[in-house]
Amino acid sequence: MASKILVCLILFAVINIVVVVDCNSEGDALHAWKTKLVDPNNVLQGWDPTLVNPCTWFHITCNSENSVTRVDLGNAGLSGPLVPELGLLPNLQFLEVFGNNISGGIPTEIGNLTNLVSLGLNHNQLSGPIPASLGNLVSLSFMRLNSNNLSGTIPTEVIHLIQVGKLRVMNVSDNMLAGTVHRTNLTGFAVTTIIQDPRAVSKSN
Repeated sequence: MASKILVCLILFAVINIVVVVDCNSEGDALHAWKTKLVDPNNVLQGWDPTLVNPCTWFHITCNSENSVTRVDLGNAGLSGPLVPELGLLPNLQFLEVFGNNISGGIPTEIGNLTNLVSLGLNHNQLSGPIPASLGNLVSLSFMRLNSNNLSGTIPTEVIHLIQVGKLRVMNVSDNMLAGTVHRTNLTGFAVTTIIQDPRAVSKSN
């Protein structure tokens, strides 16, 4: 009998450990990003990974189920990269990191954020291509990637976001991108405002 009680206690402890890790997985993801950032103004000093969830952190908003829905870090003086762990925020709707010195590439894992409504990465130092995985962001209304160092062409998967009628604004100006995008309104419900560099010469429909 004693052995059965011991086994039950061990299982209970293991289950509780798993639950705690799961509850704080979004906090772990955000803290993994914090460790890669330079934060001269200490705007992230309250990001404590030992808490049950990150809903009390500054610049973070959660829903009623304590899941992160907003990250608001515009004009925060941050530098460093975006990290793949950001793709582990399944209910994120607003990722606003404009007006910083964020560098490196846009992680393909951002394409996992299928509830994202607004992606504000403008006025940073991002480089490399626009990931085709951003075409998975079917809820996206605002995509602001302007004023970076992005290069290459806009993936057809991203252009498809214009055609399906959800995207309202796509600003890719002031980068090093090639090609232009023509506005389409196949659904009759939405017209996308496209802001791009006039110097681009090749065309994509």
